[in-house]
Amino acid sequence: MIKVKICGITNLEDALAALFNGADAIGFVFYKNSPRCIEPLKARKISRILPKNILRAGVFVNAQEKWVKRVAKFCNLDILQFHGNETCGYCDKFKGYKVVKAFKVGKKIDLAGIKKYKTYGYLFDTFSKTQAGGTGKKFNWNLLKNIDKINGRVFLSGGLDNRNVKSALKKLHPDWVDVSSSVESRPGKKDHKKLRRFIEALK
Repeated sequence: MIKVKICGITNLEDALAALFNGADAIGFVFYKNSPRCIEPLKARKISRILPKNILRAGVFVNAQEKWVKRVAKFCNLDILQFHGNETCGYCDKFKGYKVVKAFKVGKKIDLAGIKKYKTYGYLFDTFSKTQAGGTGKKFNWNLLKNIDKINGRVFLSGGLDNRNVKSALKKLHPDWVDVSSSVESRPGKKDHKKLRRFIEALK
């Protein structure tokens, strides 16, 4: 069954709303340039309240290895999601975690380059010159027509909402969908009605 991750969680209220509506994972953004950035101490407090069956993901962008490991342990993370220019070698350094490498999709996709990464998952988001993620914009799904050739879990992101997520599932059959901005009232604050409608449309 398709799994859903609600990313950009900045407060306990939104984390609980994601949990109660059936999310399988929540995401904390540890990137200072993001409007959804959260301090590790606050993420830790939220993480400790949630039940073990919901996965905790941390989003990082070109961060130092030691710092990522400290935050991952401190916040009890399960998934490490890398949205920068991290190399294959860098991604291989986080044993014991589910590593997800994000790739920005523009006018084309480098499938051969992506396959060099031996990670738990591969996330596909819309390319932006100014944002590392959370653009809320959809990319051309036809570019992922050969995505089944990737040996790993596919995370689909970028402009997904309750109106288009079903067609995305039919077309691409991802393992996960990752949503943030389309279920917000403003950056960093979830709209619980939008969140519920999205997960209902999905599941």
